[in-house]
Amino acid sequence: MNKNLFSLLGLGTTLVTPAISIYAQQTKSPNFIFILADDIGYGDLSCYGEKTIHTPNVDKLASRGIRFTDAHAVAATSTPSRYSLLTGHYAWRRNDTGIATGDAGMIIRPEQTTIADMFKTCGYTTGAVGKWHLGLGDKARTQDWNGYITPGLSDIGFDYSYIMAATGDRVPCVFVDNQRVVNLDPNDPIQVSYEKPFPGEPLGKDHPELLTTLKPSVNHGHDQAIVNGISRIGYMKGGKQALWKDENIADSITNKAVNFIRDNKDHPFFLYFATNDAHVPRVPHPRFVGKSGMGARGDALLEFDWSVGEIIKTLDKLGLTENTLIVLTSDNGPVVDDGYQDRAVELLGKHRPWGPFRGGKYSIFEAGTRIPFLISWPAKVKSGVSNALVSQVDLFASLSALMGKEIKKGDAPDSKNYLSAFLGETKKGRKYIIEQAGTLSVSTSKWKYIAPGNGPAYNKLTNTELGNSKEPQLYNLKKDRGEKENVASKHAMEIETLKAILEKEKALNPQYVPITH
Repeated sequence: MNKNLFSLLGLGTTLVTPAISIYAQQTKSPNFIFILADDIGYGDLSCYGEKTIHTPNVDKLASRGIRFTDAHAVAATSTPSRYSLLTGHYAWRRNDTGIATGDAGMIIRPEQTTIADMFKTCGYTTGAVGKWHLGLGDKARTQDWNGYITPGLSDIGFDYSYIMAATGDRVPCVFVDNQRVVNLDPNDPIQVSYEKPFPGEPLGKDHPELLTTLKPSVNHGHDQAIVNGISRIGYMKGGKQALWKDENIADSITNKAVNFIRDNKDHPFFLYFATNDAHVPRVPHPRFVGKSGMGARGDALLEFDWSVGEIIKTLDKLGLTENTLIVLTSDNGPVVDDGYQDRAVELLGKHRPWGPFRGGKYSIFEAGTRIPFLISWPAKVKSGVSNALVSQVDLFASLSALMGKEIKKGDAPDSKNYLSAFLGETKKGRKYIIEQAGTLSVSTSKWKYIAPGNGPAYNKLTNTELGNSKEPQLYNLKKDRGEKENVASKHAMEIETLKAILEKEKALNPQYVPITH
């Protein structure tokens, strides 16, 4: 065990002698769990003050640790956000980290170092369970869905993986267990395409009568391959026995996460548990249907809370709670109608998934990237609330510091050590953060500058303000957290200061990874 951990655990380094076994040392090391929600916004959890939803298990976790009010994902969409969290590298420094198709090659390349790699070198068993959406295989369209898919998660630091091949609304709709499709019948091989349909396979746009579970919203593009009475993005043939059941996704991945914890209870582990619930298509298990009064999206939030509860219950039962550091957060902000007729808008009522902020998923405004963020480690972290400015990109460097692990040159180049802020020892976080959604923004705890961009200002399909403008934007978040008034014309000095920070960061371009797929 390293000196940093001994200090944090209240132990003196002199306690370690050659007579103490490695096993005895390792039992003192904390376990780590990342619970990464999908499309859950700042206002979707009751611990953030929302009165229209009750998420008691998340609330329990919050009561055991720190709830951050100014925490941010790097991007307002899934793939780039997850990439940055796992690698400590800004996704916007690359040109291939957009929303990944289901047949995308690995976005994180095997030569890159991930946070899982870091834990593994510290003697941890590492696991990834749930939504992946960061590509598989070497290059797009080259995966062997009917054999061993390589490269895969074992090449980027994970000892064990049980993942959704892509994401809920994209084919192939199968689980991949340690890089092999689960329950695959070799006599019914999988074929996947994002270019053209397979002859004889019905599509949602042509056969609405087959859409018995959910129908797509108009012009959203979820009208291609039909799986479980739901049309998806992309084309697929075969693999019928391997297809997941949408209403069982949460149960399946939660069960795998719980089993991983049980299997590794006697030695330190790192678990990356990425849920799918609030992401479309939303098909919560029947035991949650109708429970929220807000339709499928609200019920999915309760399902997510149940998954969190199962993790907490397992840790409590195994006596691991005190010395397990849990990070609970979301990949980006919320979206209500994201492509299916699930009555989410109609039944929303007074619920505000975005909280007091403007925008949502896909948006450079605050609700796109200001996300729920909790850290619980009862052995060392006191319960409370922190308004420190923090970013998910810094988890890599901060937890490396906790482990006493020096980051090699070139690894996690954009991640900085803010361990004291994450552990609640100080409320001073980053001086500024950078976020991505169509354009880039740079924010301090007070000012937010949004760089001019050529993208649309509004997404009619999702009813979301994207924040793009050909003019520079500046908002005083202390006085105007809803970003109602652009004060760029009144504060030229602030504009120049923040613009200079952004340009400096863009010029650095550390560890630019050559595009090979």
